[in-house]
Amino acid sequence: MAKAESLKFTKTHEWIHVEGARGVVGITKHAQEEISDVVFVELPKTGTQIGAGQEAAVVESVKAAFSIYAPVSGKVAQVNDRLSKDPALINSSPLDDGWIFALEIQDPKEISGLMSLDQYNRWVTQEKDGSGVHS
Repeated sequence: MAKAESLKFTKTHEWIHVEGARGVVGITKHAQEEISDVVFVELPKTGTQIGAGQEAAVVESVKAAFSIYAPVSGKVAQVNDRLSKDPALINSSPLDDGWIFALEIQDPKEISGLMSLDQYNRWVTQEKDGSGVHS
């Protein structure tokens, strides 16, 4: 997977790695720390059309269930089947082996509305006094 500096981030703690017209999506290191021990992942169905900001998957931990949102609009091109057998990959490797799904990006312009790593880190620091991870 790409270095964190090349990823784009959402305020709901998802990241996307864009390669051409395709984007691989996962959750941030910060999010997996807040969620804690992941025990189950409900993956989206391949071929499903998802709008930016719409729920795409659900991650369940020992604490609760957390919705995972699509950072941009697109069609689900692939899911990480390894998560069905080993959902803890999200905790152990959130920016690499713990990716959740890949999208065929519908509107590349939506990417410009996402945050860089520096912007995301500043935003997380400001939000620490606020609500934390979405649910």
